[in-house]
Amino acid sequence: MKVNVKKGEPVKPAKEGRAPGVKVIPLGGLDQIGMNITAIEYEDSIVVIDCGLAFPEEDMLGIDLVIPDVSYLKENVEKVKGLVVTHGHEDHIGAIPYIEKELNMPIYATKLTMGLIDNKLREHNLLGTVKRKVVKHGQTINLGCFRIEFIRSNHSIADSSGLAIYSPAGILVHTGDFKVDFTPVFGETIDLQRYAELGKRGVLALMADSTNVERPGFTPSEKKVGRTFDMLFSENRNSRLIIATFASNVDRVQQIINSADKYGRKVVIEGRSMVNVINTASELGFIQIPDNTVIGIESMKCYPDEQIVLITTGSQGENMAALSRIAANIHSKVSIKPGDTVILSSSPIPGNEKAINRIINELEMKGAKVIFQDTHVSGHACQEELKLIYALTKPKYAIPVHGEFRHLKRHSELALEMGVQKDNVIILNNGSVLELSEEEAKVTGRVTAQGILVDGLGVGDVGNIVLRDRQHLSQNGLIIVVVTLEKHSNMLVAGPDIVSRGFVYVRESENLMEECHDIVDEALSRCLDHRITDWGKIKTAIKDDLSEFLWRRTKRNPMILPIITEV
Repeated sequence: MKVNVKKGEPVKPAKEGRAPGVKVIPLGGLDQIGMNITAIEYEDSIVVIDCGLAFPEEDMLGIDLVIPDVSYLKENVEKVKGLVVTHGHEDHIGAIPYIEKELNMPIYATKLTMGLIDNKLREHNLLGTVKRKVVKHGQTINLGCFRIEFIRSNHSIADSSGLAIYSPAGILVHTGDFKVDFTPVFGETIDLQRYAELGKRGVLALMADSTNVERPGFTPSEKKVGRTFDMLFSENRNSRLIIATFASNVDRVQQIINSADKYGRKVVIEGRSMVNVINTASELGFIQIPDNTVIGIESMKCYPDEQIVLITTGSQGENMAALSRIAANIHSKVSIKPGDTVILSSSPIPGNEKAINRIINELEMKGAKVIFQDTHVSGHACQEELKLIYALTKPKYAIPVHGEFRHLKRHSELALEMGVQKDNVIILNNGSVLELSEEEAKVTGRVTAQGILVDGLGVGDVGNIVLRDRQHLSQNGLIIVVVTLEKHSNMLVAGPDIVSRGFVYVRESENLMEECHDIVDEALSRCLDHRITDWGKIKTAIKDDLSEFLWRRTKRNPMILPIITEV
């Protein structure tokens, strides 16, 4: 597939007359934060934008990750020309190894983004089988009837990109996750001039980041956090510093390292994802680490506390992240000491507030000082930055992406404020098939688009029924009834034996267990007296009678699992 470094021109329709519309098919990333993936289709060509994961919700017990359902892409695999990635965050690249096992799409991304993708492919033994091409900002690539241009952008990770997608039906602009940062820590500012040039040519549709659309004004520069760190390092000269942030926020880590070097501290990096990202960013030149600044965690004991800063994962209160283990005293090499200063350099993701507050309380109880105010700036555009992109691109259609419904709704209102006609502002659902042309925009159908649950090594083998069972078990517990019958006569040989897990503590509820035994005995006797030999009917009788008794007696509804064996 040819890579062209010239600025892209709109591709001419392949057929004479009115060209068919270009289809926009979000397979994730709408009505949620995370799992971003969108298919762009025109006749026999499909280009996929991003391929991220989402983290499980509270009711998804035991689930590790949620990845997009790409059934539609598998059904049309001969049309899929490639995967184009805007940046290296988990909600945009995390599902790539799982999806590549099924689709094996060539991947196009910028240098740092590709480095992070390579780490994931290596873990899944896919590095030798998946084609990859590193693209620079300003380059275009030809994928089927599409031409994709990478536009320099700013975000909370370096090397981020917006996309101009040239199709026979017109130009689509996808901002990716972005902000307008005029003083970025690494690299240049967002290429607003290119967005303006696209606007002059005519933009058919704008798909823009909705995450911060409810916030007025501008998102502050990342360098603001650097100044805050400098102040905190100065004010806490006699403390060991422990700073938790997102592993992928390379610019944040760079500023921590800058302050550590300035104040003569050694840096320890802890947390598997943090180590992987920083190693990759350092090897590719996206982070500059002065010689002899970073030390291994085993060497930390060789330095006094006031000469140490520990950069770690776990700013969102994740159970197994390094900071959570440190706070709970189960980390093998680090424990909190009175006088430590812990800095949480992130804002809480909705739903994580309780976990973060729990960690703050644990740290404070162990004598640490916890700082979480003014230590973070967002990587997403606020209202004025979004207005700027609209003013530059002047799109015919506005398609809000990347956000929950309230974000998409507020984004649609902003698009109207910026002059997009009411009928041309389209809020989609995951799985909607939107067909766009100069003449009209209409939803022409739906495809399968839901989360696939990853539990350990199992992908998709846990569904709603299993989750419902897990929720039932977690709320009400389990009672197992074991009965042994003689093979030919169907006479009771042993039991019923009753085992309780998560329902009541048996040693303190002996009377209740004896009553349960009597209820099961009566149900069995009734079945055997009526010469019922169908095990299914016997199990149902046991479950119904015992369930009714327990509800009447305890107002609880445990899962009841009868087990019949024969000898």
